[in-house]
Amino acid sequence: MFGASVPVLVALGLLGLVGGVGITAVGPGGVLPTIGLFALTGLTPAEVAGTAIVTHVATGVLATAAYTRSGQLREPGTRRTALVLAVSAVAGTPLGVLVNSCVSKRMFGLVLGVFVAGVAGLVWFRERRRPAAPRAHPSTAVVAGLGCVVAVAAGIVGIGGPMLTVPVLVALGVPVLESLAAAQAQSVVIAGVGTLGYVAQGAVDWPLAVLVGVPELAGVLLGWRIAHALPTRHLKYALIATLFALAPYLALHG
Repeated sequence: MFGASVPVLVALGLLGLVGGVGITAVGPGGVLPTIGLFALTGLTPAEVAGTAIVTHVATGVLATAAYTRSGQLREPGTRRTALVLAVSAVAGTPLGVLVNSCVSKRMFGLVLGVFVAGVAGLVWFRERRRPAAPRAHPSTAVVAGLGCVVAVAAGIVGIGGPMLTVPVLVALGVPVLESLAAAQAQSVVIAGVGTLGYVAQGAVDWPLAVLVGVPELAGVLLGWRIAHALPTRHLKYALIATLFALAPYLALHG
């Protein structure tokens, strides 16, 4: 951390703040700190993922508490979905951490670029769909499968659950706020299990984790308020454009 220039440190802090807003306001957003750590520092893929995923422990706990306070996690259907996602994350996250240890920096960039583009596409698809009447939460089997896939991807690149889980749940007909709430609980487990894996490898830069994580926490609270108070359409389209623009850079940067 201390070899980084002041502009780089400021940029990482800002990415943490904006990423936190994205986590609780629209779901996708947690990848922004990962992008910053990968593109702006000389960390290895394991250190990028490990440092980023550590920050999601606190953000996940805070966001879960916020959505419990606002009532979404008190709904039986949302609690069931959150529980299934969390349990499946226990199995999927260690596999993602293991896969990361076999990935070169170039391959990590390609994976991250494809992942970012895929998430941007999911958010765009969600926005373009004609709104439908909310349906019941998906079956336990569907949620468990989704939770495992998301946990593996999160373990590889160092993100929490909301980035991918929220767009998919909404596409399946779950209301946005309930999707956001369930994904926050999943994020706590992904981040906790992932942190243990990367700490065991010595792949966490703690000063950078603090630098990114503290603004990210402030962003989580701000994003939660935005999700309940304001239309987020413009924020979503800005996020889509940013992710699509960054995807090829990440793929080539590796």
